[in-house]
Amino acid sequence: MIVNAYAASEKNGPLKPFQYELGPIGPQDVDISVEHCGICHSDLSMLQNEWEMTAYPFVPGHEVTGTVAAVGAQVTHVAVGDRVGLGWHAGYCMTCQECLDGHHNMCATAAGTIVGRHGGFADTVRARGASVIRLPEGIDSSKAGPLFCGGITVFNPFVQYEIPPTARVGVMGIGGLGHLALQFAHAWGCRVTAFTSSGSKQAEALKLGAHDTINSRDPAAIATARGQFDLLLCTVNVRLDWNAYLATLKPRGRLHFLGVQTEPLDLNMIPMLFGQLSVSSSPVGSPGTIARMLTFCDTHGINAVTEHFPMSRVNEALAHLHEGKARYRIVLDRD
Repeated sequence: MIVNAYAASEKNGPLKPFQYELGPIGPQDVDISVEHCGICHSDLSMLQNEWEMTAYPFVPGHEVTGTVAAVGAQVTHVAVGDRVGLGWHAGYCMTCQECLDGHHNMCATAAGTIVGRHGGFADTVRARGASVIRLPEGIDSSKAGPLFCGGITVFNPFVQYEIPPTARVGVMGIGGLGHLALQFAHAWGCRVTAFTSSGSKQAEALKLGAHDTINSRDPAAIATARGQFDLLLCTVNVRLDWNAYLATLKPRGRLHFLGVQTEPLDLNMIPMLFGQLSVSSSPVGSPGTIARMLTFCDTHGINAVTEHFPMSRVNEALAHLHEGKARYRIVLDRD
């Protein structure tokens, strides 16, 4: 089977039409006919080989939605024609302790959809069945792709830390991750505050579920929130005054990182000690948590706010994301 895709042949190179041969389907494999594929900032990071694990030619795309085109003999949970999605992981070992405990996203040998494999900027993508999740009836396929990476990234902490609906939650950064975090936290029942440096996003944050907003460029405004939050979700990848944000936590509060911080954190341990504060981070979730998130989205009408480009204009779409113009997630539609 010939797959038609878009690939870069070198670091930070343009994506060009690319074909490759997809061998016989394995017993646990699922082939997805790609209809839509979100663009995540991780696609840009991989294209630029920021994490030094990119193999070229590189086909990005790990926020896939489409229909099942073929299944292996041992796949029973999806069938040809089902609407499905695929996220960051394209397979798990299924035998390590993390997999057996239901924490597949912690599997040390989990296969990344775009790490050593060809991703979803293509007409077909293959993955192991366990990583392919059926979409609920009420979920719009054209908007669902970003849920499989950005969505599960911000949903996972609510499950992992058993956040109660009485919690006060602050969301730092209202972008691709943050705009979904606001919706999840609001639907979870929490009192939600958006921290943003953008005046135009303050009104949008309120529409997305925030009860109030704080200007993240105003130290005095941040200081007024001292001791208010049970959980801060940090979705940004820039350095901030972390101690100022720690001061906004209640005793036993948590500062949780979802954006990738590449510099060491400067943290004052004294208030952390006496406040019993926690600093943590997490990646995407397990297949079970992804399915739970999709049901939650279906129940509460949660969708990514998306901009759409035909897949043939993939380079234009990547530039739009790189320039920081996306509001809030970009989706490629197969053309």
